[in-house]
Amino acid sequence: MNELYYGDNLEILRQMPDNFVDLIYIDPPFNSKRNYNIVFNDAIAEEKAFSDTWSWEGVAREYELIEKEPQRYSKIIDFLAGMKKLLGQNDSLFCYLTMMSTRLVELHRVLKKTGSFYLHCDPTASHYLKILLDKVFGQKNFRNEIVWCYRRYTAASNRFQRLHDIVLFYSKSENMFFNQLHIPYGEKSGKMDSHYKQDKNGKWYRLQKRKNQEPYKVYLNEGVRLGDWWDIPPINASAKERLGYPTQKPEALLDRIIKASSNEGDFVLDAFCGCGTTIATAEKLNRRWIGIDITFLAVDLIKKRLIDHFYKTEKRFREKVKVFGIPQDLKSAEHLAKMTDKLRKEFEKWVCSLVGGVFNEKHGADGGIDGYVLYKEAYKKGFSKCYLQVKSGNVGLKEIQRFSRVIDSFDGKMGIFLTLKKPTKPMLDEIAKLPPYKLEHFGSFPKIQILTIEELLDGKRPRIPSQIRIEKKAKTINKVEQLTTNYK
Repeated sequence: MNELYYGDNLEILRQMPDNFVDLIYIDPPFNSKRNYNIVFNDAIAEEKAFSDTWSWEGVAREYELIEKEPQRYSKIIDFLAGMKKLLGQNDSLFCYLTMMSTRLVELHRVLKKTGSFYLHCDPTASHYLKILLDKVFGQKNFRNEIVWCYRRYTAASNRFQRLHDIVLFYSKSENMFFNQLHIPYGEKSGKMDSHYKQDKNGKWYRLQKRKNQEPYKVYLNEGVRLGDWWDIPPINASAKERLGYPTQKPEALLDRIIKASSNEGDFVLDAFCGCGTTIATAEKLNRRWIGIDITFLAVDLIKKRLIDHFYKTEKRFREKVKVFGIPQDLKSAEHLAKMTDKLRKEFEKWVCSLVGGVFNEKHGADGGIDGYVLYKEAYKKGFSKCYLQVKSGNVGLKEIQRFSRVIDSFDGKMGIFLTLKKPTKPMLDEIAKLPPYKLEHFGSFPKIQILTIEELLDGKRPRIPSQIRIEKKAKTINKVEQLTTNYK
C-alpha cells in the first residue's frame, strides 16, 4: 500500500529503514519569512497553510538531537558549527539550516544506493543548501543544478524579474539509476535532411558515432536530449490542476523528475508533500509512494485529490492508501491533543475540519474562536459565520458563558462547542436557557451546540442552516508534457 503520514517528518523518517527509497523529491520551505494561505471557494474562505519563519525556539530540539547522536549526524556537525559562528544562534537562516540538516541526513539514509535526490529551492537559501547537500551526499554525487524557468509578471521596480527556481539533483552513489529523457522533434523535422533514413518500420533515424564507439541509431521520435534548463509554465489562476495551495508546483515538472529517476513500481518519497503534486504524479505514473506533511490541511487536501482523480470512493482510497497520524478513534484523538510544539494547533484544525469548518489562525483578541462554519441566510446576501471553539482539557460552566459572550461580541447568532471531555450538567443546563436562533424558512437552532470528539468520530454532526461546503476538492488533472525515454 502507498503511505500518507500526518506529522513531523523528522520523527517519521527516523523510524524508517535504511536504503529502500528509489527517488526523493522535496519542495521544503525556503526561509522566505512569510505565512502562506490557501483560499477556498473563490475567496469566501481562507486558511493558513504553513509558516516559513524560523526561530531558535522552534529548532532547539533538533540541535540537541545532533549533540546527543553525534555519530548519526556526523556529516553536518562541522557545517552547523560554522554556520552558527558565522550567522549566530538566533539568526533565522541558521535556524532554518538546522531544521533542514537533520532531515537531509535521514533522507540520505533511507535512499537506495542507486537512488536519486531532488531538492527544490529558490535564491533565498539555495547557495547554503548546496553546501549542505555537498556535505550530506558528497560533492562527487552532485549531478545537476536544474533551472526551472517560467514566465509571469511581477511588480519589481528595483531589480530584474525573478523568473526561475532551482532544483538541486544529487545521487547517493555513482552507481545511480537514470532514464535519459528526450524532447521529441517536430513531426516533419529532419525528413528532408539527407542524413536521416527510414527503418523497416517507417521510423526516421540517423547514425551517430562517438569516439571509440560503434555507430548507433538516433531515432527522430527520441528527439533532443533534455538539458538542465526547463521552460515549464507555472500554474496560473485558471489552470485546471490548480488547487489554490500557495506553493503548488505544476505536474509537468514532477513528471520529468519521476520519469528520469524511477521506473514503474519504484518507491517515490516526498517528505514536504504539501498539496500532493508529487504523490498525484507518482500515482499516475504507476509508482509506489510515501508522502509526509506536518499540517492536517495538506493531508486532507491530498486525500481529496487522490479520491477525485484516482480512487473515486473513500472505500477504494482506504484499500490503496495507509494513512498514519490522523485520529481514527478517541485514544488517537487524545494523543494528538497532547502533542506540543509544531503539532499543537493541528488538533484544533482537525476538529474544525470534522464539522466542515475553517480554522482561525489567532492573531489577537479573538476570545478563543478556533474556527467557523459558513452558512447562508435566505433573506440576506453573502454568508454568515457559525463560530467554533475547541477544547481538549477539562471544561465547565464558565467556558460556555464566556463562549456565549464572545459570539455576541462578533454579532454572531450561533456557535458550536467541540470538546474532548464530556460536558457537565451545568453546561447543558446553561445552553438550554439561551434563546434559540430563529431563521425564516429553516426553523429554530440552539445558540450553542455541544458536541464531543467521540460523537464526531461516530458520525454525529451539528445542525447548521444551509451550510456552505468549503471546497477543497481537486479539479481535473492537466495532460502533462510527453517525453520519450531512453532507458540506460
